[in-house]
This record gives sequence, C-alpha cells and structure tokens, in this order.
Amino acid sequence: MSMTLLQRVALTGLCLAVAGPLNACQKNPVDSTEPKAATTVQDTLKPTQEVMEEARLEYVMLETTKGNILLELDRARAPISVRNFIGYVKDGTYNGTIFHRVMSGFMIQGGGFTPAMVKKPTKAPIQNEWRNGLKNEVGTIAMARTENPNSATTQFFINVAKNSSLDQPMSGGAGYAVFGKVVMGMDTVDKIRTAPTGVTPDASGRPFRDVPVSVIEIKKAVQVAPDAARKMLDTVDDTSKAASETPS
Repeated sequence: MSMTLLQRVALTGLCLAVAGPLNACQKNPVDSTEPKAATTVQDTLKPTQEVMEEARLEYVMLETTKGNILLELDRARAPISVRNFIGYVKDGTYNGTIFHRVMSGFMIQGGGFTPAMVKKPTKAPIQNEWRNGLKNEVGTIAMARTENPNSATTQFFINVAKNSSLDQPMSGGAGYAVFGKVVMGMDTVDKIRTAPTGVTPDASGRPFRDVPVSVIEIKKAVQVAPDAARKMLDTVDDTSKAASETPS
C-alpha cells in the first residue's frame, strides 16, 4: 500500500524521536429462558477458555494529565514486547514521562522523555515482533524504534489512524510491532492527538518537532489485574448502554 505524503513525513520521524534530533533518522520507516440440564461439554470448556484468555492478556493503566488510558496487552502474540513494557511499568520508568511527539493524523508517541526533554535510561533493546499478526490500526499500541528493527526500548506509540504502511517491511526491512490496544480512554487519546504542537529543544538544545506546546505527562503507569480491568470495562459498558437507552 502506498503511503501518503503525511504518512511519509510522519514515518521519517517515528524513529527520529527515538534516535535523537531532527536529522537523526533516514526516511521509510442470548441467554436461554429454559432451565439448564446437566452440564454440557461446552459448559465444561467455557471456564477453561476464559482462563486461557486471561493468561494471554495483561492490562496497564496510563494515568495522564489529559485523563486515563487502559491498555490491553497481548502476551500470546507479542510476548517479548509485553514483557518489556510490563517491566518498565513495574520499575516506574514511565512515571513522569511525557508524550513528546504528537501527530493528529498519525499517532501519539511517548515513554522516553521527561518534561524537561531529558531522555530516560533504558535496558537492552528487544527483538522486533512485527510479524505477530497484530496490525497498526486505530487504537493499537506499538513499539517505537530507530531504523534498526531490533532497537525498541521504552518508547511506544498509539495509532490514531489506520497505518497499514507500518505493517509492511520498511526501515531496516521490518514493520512496527503492535503488542496491544486501548480498551478504555480513547477520549483521552483524542485529547492528546489534538493538542497544539511545535518545535522544542531537548536538554542539550537539539530541536524536536511535533512536541505538545503544553506538557502532557504520564503521571503514573500501573499494572491492573485482569478481574479489575474487566470490572472497569463492564462499568463503562453499563454506563454507555444506560445512556443510549435514555430518551432524548
């Protein structure tokens, strides 16, 4: 699929904000009413399937200055990326970081810099899992990297458009690895997406573009137990249903 000019410009910077200043990166990056009989095979299997589903999913809440974002991470399809992300959540790396690169028609990127544009220390980079079957669709979260496919560390981005071009081999001969999605808080993502941006220097004076004019901070990133996450989602679903049933 061919990329639009906006996507080409945006892609050039997708690794840029990981690597450094403006010139640091090359281009191309129904329930039954009948009484139930004895337990059926399906009844027996359902709990097992639910357990398997729980085992493959992790949840993380990003508490930002624009609102909260609940992420559902697919550990079955992206074990390396999820383990890496959860590790940084647990050690507090993401607390106090910012969304340092925002493009309203492309993605919002964060996890690597402090409000003073000081780059956070990282652990060793991870292997790129871009062939896991997860796509760069609206609301998905993926790892940011340099032109080296296996260079991702802390930085991530949330897609705010269907970025199919990122699923294809490009910079370094690989795409960008998706490892989860936003399941609550897309309204917060939209607030971040539409924030005014400009050029801001990092701590050493090097210019970065597409930086929000007003700091958008991840105050805290916390892992959420699956049961607690489901309760949050059920509450949202019930609220939405009630709202839709209210006469206007």
